[in-house]
Amino acid sequence: MDMNLHHPTFAMQAEPMSREEDEGQWLRRARRGDQAAFERIYCRHSAAVHGLAWRLTADRALAEDITQEAFLRLLRRIGGADPDRPLRPWLNQVASNLAIDHLRRTLRETSDIALPESGAIAPEPADCSEASGLLSQLAPISRTLVWLNQVEGWSHQALGRKFGRSESWSKSIVSRALAQLRDIAHPGDRHES
Repeated sequence: MDMNLHHPTFAMQAEPMSREEDEGQWLRRARRGDQAAFERIYCRHSAAVHGLAWRLTADRALAEDITQEAFLRLLRRIGGADPDRPLRPWLNQVASNLAIDHLRRTLRETSDIALPESGAIAPEPADCSEASGLLSQLAPISRTLVWLNQVEGWSHQALGRKFGRSESWSKSIVSRALAQLRDIAHPGDRHES
């Protein structure tokens, strides 16, 4: 099966799956080489995977690359995919791991992980929420750790392991980032000791 996931009309070639359609059925068809079935899977999950990648990286181009790579990995392992299990958790895990890999490389290149990034990031695709605006003010590593811990439910131990650091490293970054977010959201509520 030769697919160009970067082709601009790829996601428009198939209509999205309806809620009633069985994802397992489309996965079975895709395993047999049915390109339209894979396109339906892509249509169903690509926006959510891209949204997660964008939240973790705050970089639209990188989020697109991560989304494409997640689906390429699915395509490469389609024969081993279990049609009785939902794909979204696996795709989210792949996207999270790819974002973490990118951030780890960035972390090796810079020692200043706690400083906020310079300049504002582009608005979140299709949804500009107050929380996203607040998160955009954090440094990339801090934003990613906060999102994965507070929203996706990753443990500090898992985050430390993924970044090649300790559990306390993750706890410290998240704690400082949450305090920073509180100060940004409620600047007059600072308590003096």
